[in-house]
Amino acid sequence: MSASSSPHDLDPRLLRAFTAVAEELHFTRAAARLYVAQQALSRDIRRLERELGTELFVRTTRQVSLTPDGDRLLPYARRVLTAHDALREAFRAEPRPLLVDLNSPDLAQEQVLRRARELVPDQELMIRYESGLTGAAQSILAGRIDVSFGRYGGLDARLRAQLDSQFVRYEPMAVVLPEDHPLARLPAVPLARLAGERIYAGAGNERTPEWTDLAARLFAGRGIEIAPPAPLAVGHEEFRRIMAKHRHPVLAVIDFPAMPDCVIRPLIDPVPLSPVSLVWRKGLRHPGLDALRRAATEIGTRSGWLTRPPGTWLPEGEPGLPAPGALTGPARSG
Repeated sequence: MSASSSPHDLDPRLLRAFTAVAEELHFTRAAARLYVAQQALSRDIRRLERELGTELFVRTTRQVSLTPDGDRLLPYARRVLTAHDALREAFRAEPRPLLVDLNSPDLAQEQVLRRARELVPDQELMIRYESGLTGAAQSILAGRIDVSFGRYGGLDARLRAQLDSQFVRYEPMAVVLPEDHPLARLPAVPLARLAGERIYAGAGNERTPEWTDLAARLFAGRGIEIAPPAPLAVGHEEFRRIMAKHRHPVLAVIDFPAMPDCVIRPLIDPVPLSPVSLVWRKGLRHPGLDALRRAATEIGTRSGWLTRPPGTWLPEGEPGLPAPGALTGPARSG
């Protein structure tokens, strides 16, 4: 090859044409092997020779043979084509497992995951519990998980700019109370009855600032305080122990799992809503993600999750919420 040539970004199709002719030493047989017209094959060989700046074949009316540069190119071309075929096969094969963060066990998003698994039974969707969308978003961008659920609008704008989302649910909020708390007798707790209370809402937890922010917006002007940081309780027994020690009611959602020695009461007057979205890294493609999005739309439509009830509370100016009457889809970043 000439010293001035620069063989880079070669089209694998040209190398495949060269290899077929080099192995057959016959243009007609090589064209038949590649299922192309002989004229198109000859054109590809000429283009490759121009790009490499050298002749690769000696052609006579009776035979075709490799030039020294053709001999030198052949093993390289075979290695490139082997790697190219392996790459294509790897991405034609079954995708890797999709790592799905559900935030915490026993929440409503498990319904979405179960339905998604039914939609793509040949795919593997693996559960993770990151406990907070801010922490999960950082794990998504680091490649440790693929998707999560939570309050997309509560994320820092710099995180949202790197993510896509689909709105899933307006989830009514609740309060978890010690079973002997005076408000535990009520079937539902008016927000006004929490005036003077200190409510635990994840203060100090670096993984859940979007939840603490939601609480601060809800409590503003209502005489409700956010309780100071407390140890993060993992598991029912630890939750019971920390609740017995601190006795602060806990802000939660209506589907929060039952805890020992506690009761869960919905909040009313007005009913506050926690907006829940499915969140993933921009550009992610996976059959499992497609199934999650379809499952969220199916369940949300059937269960009324996508319709905001009248007289409910949401934080003002919340990003990522669907326009009234709109079908849910990827939210704009911002």
